[in-house]
Amino acid sequence: MNNLKTIMMLFLVTAIFWSCEDDDTDTTPLTLNAGTLSGGPFSFAVDGQPDMVSGLSLNAGALTGSFQNYVITDDAKNILGLPPTLAAVEGVDFDGAGVGSCYIYHITYEEGLAGLESGANLDNLAGIFALSNFIVVVRDGLSAGTLAGGPFEFLIDGNPDMVTGITLDDTALNGETQSFVITDDARNILGLPPTLAAVEGVDFDGAGVGTFFIYHLTYSGDINGLEAGGNLDGLMGSFSLSNPVEVQRNGLNAGLLSGGPYEFTVDGIPDMASGLALDDSMVNGSNTGFVITDADLNILGLPPTLEAAKGVDFDGAGAGVCLIWHITYQDGIVGLEAGGNAGNLDGFFALSNSITVTRNGLNAGVLSGGPYEFTVDGTPDMASGLALDDSMVNGSNTGFVITDADLNILGLPPTLEAAKGVDFDGAGAGVCLIWHITYQDGIVGLEAGGNAGNLDGFFALSNSITVTRNALDAGTLSGGPYTFTMDGTPDMVSGVQLDEANLNGTNQTYVITDDAGNILGLPPTLAAVEGVDFDGAGIGVCYIWHLTYEDGITGLVAGQNTSGLSGFFDLSNFIMVTRVGD
Repeated sequence: MNNLKTIMMLFLVTAIFWSCEDDDTDTTPLTLNAGTLSGGPFSFAVDGQPDMVSGLSLNAGALTGSFQNYVITDDAKNILGLPPTLAAVEGVDFDGAGVGSCYIYHITYEEGLAGLESGANLDNLAGIFALSNFIVVVRDGLSAGTLAGGPFEFLIDGNPDMVTGITLDDTALNGETQSFVITDDARNILGLPPTLAAVEGVDFDGAGVGTFFIYHLTYSGDINGLEAGGNLDGLMGSFSLSNPVEVQRNGLNAGLLSGGPYEFTVDGIPDMASGLALDDSMVNGSNTGFVITDADLNILGLPPTLEAAKGVDFDGAGAGVCLIWHITYQDGIVGLEAGGNAGNLDGFFALSNSITVTRNGLNAGVLSGGPYEFTVDGTPDMASGLALDDSMVNGSNTGFVITDADLNILGLPPTLEAAKGVDFDGAGAGVCLIWHITYQDGIVGLEAGGNAGNLDGFFALSNSITVTRNALDAGTLSGGPYTFTMDGTPDMVSGVQLDEANLNGTNQTYVITDDAGNILGLPPTLAAVEGVDFDGAGIGVCYIWHLTYEDGITGLVAGQNTSGLSGFFDLSNFIMVTRVGD
């Protein structure tokens, strides 16, 4: 709008119109003169304060025309107002029109003029009229001047960081009140230093990492929202902000680690992160080093250099996960020590990305099959369905271990086939456990007669498969005890019962002995037992037993003693039969 011609030519704008006779035989020219305006040009700051023109005058010496008025337009000739008098023109508040340019004209015209109304355009007037020269009214916005200096870039390291060398070009500065404004990158107002000296006294290190902007502000009258905690976008009133000066606050940078992730087997062989590397192109800070932590950030070690970090033997740490970090820090850091925790460090520091070191233990695989349950009866019992999933098995040596329930080592079959060929019947009644083992050379205690709980070295045991070896069970007798009088009258037991819920064995019989274990009889059934006449045995004590046994038993004949039985057998509890005299 300021590019329009502002040269005020004092000339008479003449509109010549021709008036035609009804008979088209005569024309008469009609000339109007709108006079000459003087005064101005005017320039105001749009600042909320009323701005009126004054000192305007109209030279009406050659003025002609039936009707007179004033016209105010914008720089595109759009009609903004039609004040009827010069006094009305001088009563117009140009501040309310905002930034831009207005033009004041005087107009004279004849009846029938069309288009002379607010919102129309001068170029569209139709009729007999004349316009005077125009007076320019320039409405400039507030100007906060121009800041120079920076941009600034600081390191957040505990050392004060102040801007210096900022200047304000105030040649176009206007407005009633001046201040400086510091915001974050979201335009939140953080501070309002009143002077440039106050701006240069601000310590940007204390604000932490991020980006700040420094503005100069000018404003007139009341302004709302200009306070710490507010936002520039929420300011309301007549104001202007300068260009911003940027202040970049960078944190410490520990660089970028590469290499790995590493995966080792804890097997007594040294394991180092030999390919570890550090891109230190962005590293800053007064002190640097490396930190090794576990997965919970507990500090395990602090190698001072990359070479020292690459020389750490992770095999000695046992199974688990380690993390390798690079650290940069300023003096005064607290908590950077073995046994501390990297999550609790206090001070000015930065940690790089971490490199994972996974330390896997030896893996003996997974056994399946069973559990097995056998009867110790002289018949071979093997864990024929035993199987090993060895997809994860590692280690230099492997084998199988058979223990009892207390982990005492009973045998060490070298292969799966050997383990499947073990006859558990020969071990007698009890519980055995079958394990697969993987181990490195140098293991101690892996021998028959040792205990698997006392093994020492690098090894792993699989899950165990249980083998239960049950003894023969002759069941439980109930009934009695019985007492008979030796009087020549037959005396038979009755009500004897056998609980055979746990009964096993190929052969069954009953045994009647005296109190010394001598076998008096072998009734084959309970009915036969209840048919025995104890009166004929004379005075003394008899015992009734149930016997279960496997083929091949010896000593099971009347006249022998139960202590002489040999083979696979089991005797139940006994029922006492006492024979007294008359």
